[in-house]
Amino acid sequence: MPIAYYITHPQVQIDASVPVPDWGLSDVGRARAQAMLSQPWVGSIMRLVSSGERKAVETAEVLARHLDLAVEVRERMHENDRSATGFLPPPEFEAVADQFFASPHESIRDWERAIDAQQRIVSEVEAVLHGAGAGDIAFIGHGGVGTLLLLSFSGREISREADQPAGGGNYFAYDIGARHLIHGWRPIDRLEQP
Repeated sequence: MPIAYYITHPQVQIDASVPVPDWGLSDVGRARAQAMLSQPWVGSIMRLVSSGERKAVETAEVLARHLDLAVEVRERMHENDRSATGFLPPPEFEAVADQFFASPHESIRDWERAIDAQQRIVSEVEAVLHGAGAGDIAFIGHGGVGTLLLLSFSGREISREADQPAGGGNYFAYDIGARHLIHGWRPIDRLEQP
C-alpha cells in the first residue's frame, strides 16, 4: 500500500524584515530535519514534492540528500496567502489564524480564504497522486494548508481542531490506495508507538 506523507517544515528563523515565504530553517529546525532521517518511515519514500517556499525546500533537501532523490517543486503548494498582513507578532498571528479556521468562507484581514487554500492544496496533492506510480511519496509543506489537507482527507469540516502541534515539524500519513488517513500529526523527530 503506497503511503503519502505530508511533512511540515520545522522551526524557522523569524525575521520581520524578510517576506515570510523567504524564511529559512532555524538551527533548531535544521537539527530536527536531520533527526527525522533516523525515523523508520523515511526509508520507504520514493518521491519528494515540495512547496516552493524556502523553509519547505530546505526541509525537502535534507530528505533528498539522504534518499538520493530529486525535489519536485510545486509552487501552488504554498502556505495560505497571508501577504496582506506580512509578519504578525505571535499572539496576533494566533488570533487571526483562529479566525481563518473559524470562518473558512471569509477573507480575514485580506488573507486567502481557508476554503480556497484547501481547494488549492487538495488539487495539487491529488494531481501528484493521480500520476503517481508505486512507492511512497512525501509532500513537504506548511501547517496551515497541511491541516486543511488532513481535514479534507478525513472528511471533516474546516476547523482548527486538527491543527498541527505548535512549532511545526510534524507529519501525517495517508493510504493512497484505500484513500484513508493512517494517522494524524506526529513529530518528525520522535518515534511514536503505533
